Amino acid sequence: DRGYNDYELFGRWTDEGVYFVTRLKDNAVYRVVKNQPVSRASNSNVKKDQVIRFRGPQAKKKCSHELRLVSFYDEEQKREFQFLTNNFRLAATTIAAIYKDRWAVELFFKALKQNLKIKTFVGTTPTAVKTQVWTALITMLLLRFMQLKSRWGWSMSNLVALLRMNLFTHRELWAWLDNPFAVPPDLPGPEQVVMAF
Repeated sequence: DRGYNDYELFGRWTDEGVYFVTRLKDNAVYRVVKNQPVSRASNSNVKKDQVIRFRGPQAKKKCSHELRLVSFYDEEQKREFQFLTNNFRLAATTIAAIYKDRWAVELFFKALKQNLKIKTFVGTTPTAVKTQVWTALITMLLLRFMQLKSRWGWSMSNLVALLRMNLFTHRELWAWLDNPFAVPPDLPGPEQVVMAF
């Protein structure tokens, strides 16, 4: 986000071929290398698409790469935003959409941390971290699917809490999701072996 303008990190990511999109700080000092053509279509709110280089001594030293600056007017907020990226292939409107969509990603990871109680990684190897992230993502997708298919109207936190409490209860899942407080049917117990003495 805009509070996270780490020029050294931007330079390293660009060296490693990692793309980023962030807001440019208002006080950033740069020079325009090139003005790129902008679509004049009525539905395009892109005002400028420029290639820039940082001019500040520290910023220039930490990130000497040419970067892309996309200025976008947001109709809802009635203001202009400046997005900084190292991706020159995507359309300027796509760059703006990526930044806007980050909020959905942030909300998703907030729900992930809150509902699945993931505070730290279990392992430190890349495989362990990927396994934990994939497991959490699959779990969230399954929970969201159950939430949407259920007729009960669950909040995500209530669904997770009651699933935890009923994890070892023998119930038909969809019946329970639709009516969680119904009394479960009695199940016949295992047959007892009669011992003859």
